[in-house]
Amino acid sequence: MHTDVNTLFDNLWQNYLNVTPSADKIHDLLGSTQKDDIINDHIALRTFNIEKVGLEKLAAHFLALGYKECGEYHFEAKKLYAKHYEHSDLTLPKVFISELLVDKCSAELQTIVNDMVSQIDEDAVTADNFLYSGTHWQVSTDTYKQLLAESEYAAWMSAWGYRANHFTVNINTLDKFDNIEDVNQALKDAGFTLNSSGGEVKGSPEVLLEQSSTLADEYSVSFSDGEMSIPSCFYEFAIRYPKADGELYTGFVAASADKIFESTNAR
Repeated sequence: MHTDVNTLFDNLWQNYLNVTPSADKIHDLLGSTQKDDIINDHIALRTFNIEKVGLEKLAAHFLALGYKECGEYHFEAKKLYAKHYEHSDLTLPKVFISELLVDKCSAELQTIVNDMVSQIDEDAVTADNFLYSGTHWQVSTDTYKQLLAESEYAAWMSAWGYRANHFTVNINTLDKFDNIEDVNQALKDAGFTLNSSGGEVKGSPEVLLEQSSTLADEYSVSFSDGEMSIPSCFYEFAIRYPKADGELYTGFVAASADKIFESTNAR
């Protein structure tokens, strides 16, 4: 596991950029003070609730670097469970890790996912690079489509594996923007398509968090039987509001996160 938190995020960012070319353009567009700073509000990682690669195995990489568990979330319709983690150094991004509850899915999906996970070396899970190691398997386009019919999340994992599926611009720290509507408008004016599921802005000042996101870039994946262009990763934007004690809210809103997951939906 990494011993330096900045090195870990550096590598996660570079790996994310490889399949999310729009992210650099968005940095230029927003012209933030953090233009060259890859530390954003939060990142998100995905996995399966299979012991070898479960949420806790991914979290261990962050706990070893001083992160603490701070909240849990249930997404029953999508069969997902998640937790988020924070560091005492508030300039470091929060980490949101979700897992697909494979045992709640069809027998066919369980067979496919268990086969994928069986191909991961036990030692790989604790290696420095596991969180940005991609897939440890290769599925066919038909298998990808079969997963897609049941779970967008499982299909995305089958194609992309272990990597940050999004980074998040912290609107609170931007120089040129002070609300989420202006950020969204600038993105649309520049030709970016936003995730409109549940509205372009998810959340509200009342729940102390507003979020929006682009739709994931389309990127070509090498499946076992050929290439296919599918959604890769996306960029999210978040503005946080102060709690009664004056401190900014640092948690997540399940109803909003539920719609953010759909930024990687096939289209």
